[in-house]
Amino acid sequence: MSSTGDRSLPDPGAAGRAAVEARRGRAAVKRALAAGQRGPRDVAERAWQEPEGPEGRLRVSEYLGSLRGMGPARVTSLMAKLSIAQSKRLGGLGGLQRERVRGWLDDVDPSRRPRLIVLAGPTAVGKGTVAQYVREHFPQIRQSVSATTRSPRPGEIDGVHYAFVSDADFDRMVDEREFLEWATVHNRSRYGTPRSSVQAALDEGSSVLLEIDLQGARQVRESFPDAVLLFLAPPSWDELVRRLVGRGTETEDERTRRLETAKVELASQPEFDATVVNTDIAEAAREVVEHILVAEGDMTSGAS
Repeated sequence: MSSTGDRSLPDPGAAGRAAVEARRGRAAVKRALAAGQRGPRDVAERAWQEPEGPEGRLRVSEYLGSLRGMGPARVTSLMAKLSIAQSKRLGGLGGLQRERVRGWLDDVDPSRRPRLIVLAGPTAVGKGTVAQYVREHFPQIRQSVSATTRSPRPGEIDGVHYAFVSDADFDRMVDEREFLEWATVHNRSRYGTPRSSVQAALDEGSSVLLEIDLQGARQVRESFPDAVLLFLAPPSWDELVRRLVGRGTETEDERTRRLETAKVELASQPEFDATVVNTDIAEAAREVVEHILVAEGDMTSGAS
């Protein structure tokens, strides 16, 4: 007498659920590529290591189409140039096709064109918060830690947010030309960017994001003509005032002084390569990263 209780009956919905999960996995990879959270080389190499993974199951046309600047016409043209059929999956490419893709990536991979990026803007606009979001969500972009003579604010960690140094140590670093740029901000504290740490990151092939003030940005422009200067602006003057007052870290006199400085800083926007309006922290950070990716290398340069 047979018993069906001991048998594993097929689940008619299992295949459908697996297909949904697979689509979600591929969609997540495409989103990460489009946002710059993953590089094109990383995704390709993972696809060739694990052809049945979400990267490997991506069609080559989907992979290329997720890269910034790669519209349908450019994707079609590039795939013809690389001799890859439209139906081909990334993990299913043959050895010769993989080498062709690697060769194209050698020309367009942003990681091979490290750039120095400056993020500046008026007081209380949120430079530190936007930079922190980039640090947490886009780890491929290095950030320089500035030295400052001011005291730490609540929650700030020495060596992470700033290197807090004495006036004597700062004087020594100035005398020994250790700074890429430095300035006295709000007629009070001094800030500076150590030259050695920035150069080391660039030499390693990493782009570097500097969060500095207007004076420092002007010095970097002179020292590094290829640097890209981004101005972080508030949605409005009233919102800037609200943020400064809401921060509650300055006295009334300090707020007045900072707002006077902010008026001068806002007038400097034409000196910058682009302006990012900080209405939403996450969106502003993503826009900063997009500017960095464009500056590192035009993703369409190999698709002509």
